[in-house]
Amino acid sequence: MSTILIIILGYFIGSVPFALVIGKVFYKTDVRQFGSKNLGGGNAGRVLGKKAGLSVMTLDILKVSFVVFLAVRFCPDPNGAVYGGLAAAIGHCFPIFAKFRGGKAVATMYGFLFGLFVFAGYSPLMFFLPLLAFLLVLYLTKIIALASIFSAVAVTGYTFFAVGATPVFFALVVFTLIIIVRHRKNIERILNHEENKISWM
Repeated sequence: MSTILIIILGYFIGSVPFALVIGKVFYKTDVRQFGSKNLGGGNAGRVLGKKAGLSVMTLDILKVSFVVFLAVRFCPDPNGAVYGGLAAAIGHCFPIFAKFRGGKAVATMYGFLFGLFVFAGYSPLMFFLPLLAFLLVLYLTKIIALASIFSAVAVTGYTFFAVGATPVFFALVVFTLIIIVRHRKNIERILNHEENKISWM
């Protein structure tokens, strides 16, 4: 399987909008009409409930990990897993199956990192470090958006010092920029002290 093919396949797999599918099939609800109106697990959870949110988040993580697995298994390019995983995340954010209105790339970043750790032999720190950073910032601030941004910045910085300016580092730079841009309204609310805080931690 060529690198171009894994990128195209990754984009289309990433474009599967599980929040939309689960919302319409099981709840008769289009989550794009409620909450933040994006197709991520967070909004699905707010609109449809905890079970739906966790299901969407899990499927969004797994779809990117699956692309990484396919690339490792069938693409001869050693960086095919990086390119395919990034393409899947871009598909998630800008899905062709949902008028290019998708999620915010947080779950897909973790799917990307999990896939690289499990299937491509990358350091487990690339997955567990940002997860720890996410939980720590969430515990201290109770703000999911801030924890998401911080975790992306943390893993990007770690990757630069661990492996240098490699394709995986540049992929994580793209992830971080997408996550920051997709959370720009949250950032405005944080600066204005208007962002909602969780109450379960």
